This record gives sequence, C-alpha cells and structure tokens, in this order.
Amino acid sequence: QIQLIESGGQSVQAGGSLKLSCQASGHSFSNYCLGWFRQRTGKEREGVASVYTGGGGATVSDSVKGRLTFSQDYTKTMLYLEIDDLKPEDTAMYYCAAEGYGGIEYCRGLASEGRFSHRGQGTQVTVSS
Repeated sequence: QIQLIESGGQSVQAGGSLKLSCQASGHSFSNYCLGWFRQRTGKEREGVASVYTGGGGATVSDSVKGRLTFSQDYTKTMLYLEIDDLKPEDTAMYYCAAEGYGGIEYCRGLASEGRFSHRGQGTQVTVSS
C-alpha cells in the first residue's frame, strides 16, 4: 500500500522560503509519476511539480516556475519541494502525490493538472503579507 507522508509546512512571511519533504513508501515507484499539488481553500487542486521515475527530468508548473526547486532521492524515496519568494497566493495545503497510470507525457501534464491517484494527508503552508 502506497504511503506518502508530508512535513515542513508552516506560517511564513511573504518573501521567505520554505522546504517541504515527503517520505514515500509501499511501492518500488518504478516508472511512476511522483510530484506535488496544492489546494487553496474553496479552489480546485493545482499541480505544482512532477517527475517521471523512468527518466526525462522534472516538470514545474508555470505558477511557481523560477521560484521552485523540486528534487528527489530515489534511494530513500524522499521528495523535496522548496519554494522561494513566497507570496500570499501560495497559501494552500500542499500534497505529495503519486500516479502509476500513463507515461512521461501524462506525468508532465500532472505538473499543472495535479490529478494524481495517490496523495498524502497534506501539509499546510500559510504566507502572510
């Protein structure tokens, strides 16, 4: 059973930085899509970033491009998401996510759509101005 456990969310001032972590377990995640999405209160989920473990590099959503560093450590099945220059509109619940359907192109689409099949419980990020 896939388990995704996020940590690192907190309240920060605008302009600050934050690093979120995710520990993934319960699967080999071979040829899988791993990533993050976020959901603001009352809004649809929004993809943030994704990476296809079969190769091809990471994809970052246009909404955070230039401010985000997405990295992963397959040996320890850890995912990291660092966002710089945080803005109040970054306030959301951030979810670590996984998807076994589709290949690399489908995975790249999930970076903006965020419609992964598996997700963790989420970690709250609140940015104040």
